Amino acid sequence: MSRPDPDKLDLKKTDAYRAKRGEFRILDLPSQGYLAIDGEGDPNTAAFGEAVEALYPLAYALKFASKGEGRDFVVMPLEGLWWADDMAAFTRARDKSRWSWTLLILQPGWIDAGRLEEARAAVARKGTASARSAEVRFESLDEGRCVQTLHLGSFDDEAPVLARMHDEFIPAHGLVMTGRHHEIYLSDPRRTAPARLRTILRQPVASAP
Repeated sequence: MSRPDPDKLDLKKTDAYRAKRGEFRILDLPSQGYLAIDGEGDPNTAAFGEAVEALYPLAYALKFASKGEGRDFVVMPLEGLWWADDMAAFTRARDKSRWSWTLLILQPGWIDAGRLEEARAAVARKGTASARSAEVRFESLDEGRCVQTLHLGSFDDEAPVLARMHDEFIPAHGLVMTGRHHEIYLSDPRRTAPARLRTILRQPVASAP
């Protein structure tokens, strides 16, 4: 079995990706750059799958271009920002038809919009571009102070954890929610049983007025 390359950057090992089941923690995050693509509605649809398929060829093109420059890195897991006009549709009713989302893949600090355009041209030349590749953009996300925890289990079982985070932990610590609900998918749902899925749940916050 090959050993991990100590020179390969793995951002999953940073504090931003540390979370424990049953524990809510407060952390402060710097501005970070992502590949991003938008959508809306139920994630169990072809449109959601097409959005995922648009991100990964570009993410790997960026990785291999960087590796050729001597700056290799691990392609990060899929992430998602989620919101609804009435957040109860997300946290309680789980009415997926009313959800909006932005899918993300975190990038190292040296990746920027210019490098994304180079990657887009590379996948087009190779014929690996997806139908929605042109919709992928580079986006800087500055979430600042956040609360996060680890959820173990099905995505459909997140509601009680989110209720505790939103209705108990955040107000009890003198905080209010500010940004969009953020999920980080540490498991591949195609290869992992629903009960064993590991997902970081993150909520940007600010001090209550």
